[in-house]
Amino acid sequence: MSHLTRKQAVHDWAQSFATPDAAASRQATLGLFADDAVFHIVHPWNDLAGAGAYLDGFIGALTTAFRGLHRRDDILIGGRFEGTNWVATHGNYVGHFGAPLFGLTPSDRLEYLRFGEFHRFDGDRIVESHIYLDLPQLMIATGQWPAEFTSPATQKGYTGFIPGPATQDGLQLGENDPDHSHSTYQLITDMLAGLATKDEAWRPYWHDNMMWYGPAAFGSFVGVEDFAAFQVPFEGAFSFWGGGSSNNGVTAHFTRFGDGDYAALGGWPSLMAVRAHDFLGQPSRGETLLMRVCDWYRRTDDLLIENWVMVDIPDVLLQMGVDIFAGHHDVAPGSRMTKGTAL
Repeated sequence: MSHLTRKQAVHDWAQSFATPDAAASRQATLGLFADDAVFHIVHPWNDLAGAGAYLDGFIGALTTAFRGLHRRDDILIGGRFEGTNWVATHGNYVGHFGAPLFGLTPSDRLEYLRFGEFHRFDGDRIVESHIYLDLPQLMIATGQWPAEFTSPATQKGYTGFIPGPATQDGLQLGENDPDHSHSTYQLITDMLAGLATKDEAWRPYWHDNMMWYGPAAFGSFVGVEDFAAFQVPFEGAFSFWGGGSSNNGVTAHFTRFGDGDYAALGGWPSLMAVRAHDFLGQPSRGETLLMRVCDWYRRTDDLLIENWVMVDIPDVLLQMGVDIFAGHHDVAPGSRMTKGTAL
């Protein structure tokens, strides 16, 4: 299966969810995903094995909670990373939130639920997926996010619906120049090396009026200075901060690639951070946090201008001993690091 065929296959599959047609989406899913495909999904789903488990355990939970559930993809790109082939998508599920979801009280109105997905192919079938959902966004929209879980930012960020690219060309189903795609990959890789540096070496890679679409628990910001009002205190909450491209021996990116003006990356976990100060309103006990993080980027000329970020915040809170979905999973609260090794 070619690069373009893989992107088209994921697009066609996603389109089967564009209207509430359970039979069509089930048929499309069973046709594209391997029977033994592995699904890594944000807390409290965590891991599901097999396409059937994905349909019943993940899609089934959403369709039960949201009447008329369908999805709208606004970014779809593909690429190769360390010998593996990936397609990444970003967008929103939308439906009428009419029944409980993991103990959350339904709002009895239309709600959006942002998603990000990464699908790894082996031949013509998807064998592994990483799926991010911004469940705190839903909690904030419905008034169920505890006020104590404060963002690290020094100013309030935007927490509502997150749009797709300003250029409205996020569905990159065609072929892009390989050299340009690689230069986009290199641009984000070089920028990542500048994070968590005293001189804020990440700044030159960004357009002055960049858009940073963060997880709702952090907020979204426009412009480099407003983004810095989040990023600098976020980094400052930790005595050590190592991302998925830093070769820290614990976290890594499962993929990172460019596709034309776009790029994507993800890690499960991607970020290792040793706590030094309060974070999300929780006092530090010096523990090490492992964060599941993913990003999509769009460049203009040689600068990054849009960045969509997702972090599995409920999983981060669980590592700090705060279980917001108690009774809906079997993962023990607390740190997953012991003697420098991830559990």
